[in-house]
Amino acid sequence: MTQLDARPQAGDTVRGADPADGGVRGKGLGGNSVGLMGSAVIGISTVAPVYCLTSTLGSTAGEVGVQMPAVFLAGFLPMLLVAFAYRELNKAMPDCGTSFTWTVKAFGPRVGWMCGWGLVIATIIVLSNLAGVATSYFWLLAGEITGNSSIAALDDNKPVHIVTCLALIAVATAISYRGMTATKGIQYALVGLQLVVLAVFVAMAVQKAHSGEFASSLDFSWSWLNPFAVQSFAAFTAGLSLSIFMFWGWDTCLTANEETIGSEKTPGRAALIAMVVLVGSYLATGVAAQMAVGSGTSGLGLANPGTSDNVFAALAGPVMGPGLGILLFVAVLASAAASLQTTFIPVARTVLAMSTYEALPASYARVHPRFRTPGKATITAGVATGVFYTVMTLVSEHVLVDTIYALGLMICFYYALTAFACAWFFRADLTRSFRDLVFKGLFPGIGGILLTAVFGKTLYDMWDPAYGSGSAVLGVGSVFVIGVGLLLLGVVLMLVMQRRSPSFFRGEVLTKETPALVVED
Repeated sequence: MTQLDARPQAGDTVRGADPADGGVRGKGLGGNSVGLMGSAVIGISTVAPVYCLTSTLGSTAGEVGVQMPAVFLAGFLPMLLVAFAYRELNKAMPDCGTSFTWTVKAFGPRVGWMCGWGLVIATIIVLSNLAGVATSYFWLLAGEITGNSSIAALDDNKPVHIVTCLALIAVATAISYRGMTATKGIQYALVGLQLVVLAVFVAMAVQKAHSGEFASSLDFSWSWLNPFAVQSFAAFTAGLSLSIFMFWGWDTCLTANEETIGSEKTPGRAALIAMVVLVGSYLATGVAAQMAVGSGTSGLGLANPGTSDNVFAALAGPVMGPGLGILLFVAVLASAAASLQTTFIPVARTVLAMSTYEALPASYARVHPRFRTPGKATITAGVATGVFYTVMTLVSEHVLVDTIYALGLMICFYYALTAFACAWFFRADLTRSFRDLVFKGLFPGIGGILLTAVFGKTLYDMWDPAYGSGSAVLGVGSVFVIGVGLLLLGVVLMLVMQRRSPSFFRGEVLTKETPALVVED
């Protein structure tokens, strides 16, 4: 299947597609804006590796101990398998709606709508969290630079924190609004900074481990990479859920496919490059940190409950010294800020696609006449993020924390649906060659099954009030209520849109089909 050659004029709402394309439509985005490396950098930036490491290294070590590197590998596996699904679907149908568009083509409009909703709501939650983390590190870094603890304490001042957070959201929204070229240039610098600082940290942590400066240092063991050595299945699944979260966001490479040079192949290749860089960074940092300070629950140990939610803040000085240690604070701030900016890409383009195919109001299908970006969708995402974070912070920070815990449910939901969509969409091709069987059927199917299992286990664990912040609603864990409630909200909104746009839900706009011809390598 080929992409539409005739693109609309910027600012136009797109309606009416060639039936031969199964309803697939151009969006008027700025094409050929990003190459292979730029696309991979944007994918890495969205994941925010330094932020993910500082917030999950300790938690993962607390769940699985020294098997933390093994769990990183285990979390990488389903993400890699799903990445193959994205690659194959993108080659056949490079559309910025990605999961939404592809699941509509495979399973029909209702499943596709809910898949798109899962991506949108997960992204809004992440944007809110990233803005909060960037704000906290902004004031923490300011305090470190000035040596004034009262400046760092401004983060605890709720009005100051909220105003700073809203300012960062506004800046990130403005950058994303100006298009992929502006996004790409900033991301090269921020991602480069993150990877360089991680490399310096790894080298210095290994040096500290060999020097024996810390009593809790450990000698490297290959057994750390054995996932079967985890003490219990419950601990393994808890660690796996954290690990999957650490890889979330690489699919931004695909949502920018209509703006990428070589839209059929480049985004899929960029996603695989991003995944390899991420797993390499995570393994190197995890192993080096464990060698330096161990995975104990006291002192500098990674699983110390007093520091596990922000490992780099605790290790920066001891491992890198007071001079270089500040680089870790800079890197975490850069990581959160960079991801905040690029994470607008998938939500805005998914909303653009849903509107173009009449699954959302038509006004969101317009692109900016100069920047060739989904302007209204980007601004709406920014406003939604600011409102969500402000309300949650003012009402209850416990609810905000539990919303973040519910994120894993959304991630597994739409990734698994996309993986299954690949296997089903290409079902007629699976007997054509061994390559088609493996990359279009076997790998995506296994990835979908693994993520469905994690979804089910997470849903079960969320029922317990002890999960997350420990709060409950009528005896049911608030994380469960929030996670399931957000999915049910999607069902309600879908029913509203079904009344407003019946043609989409009758399958008349974007048709369900199996392609007769698939673009090969």
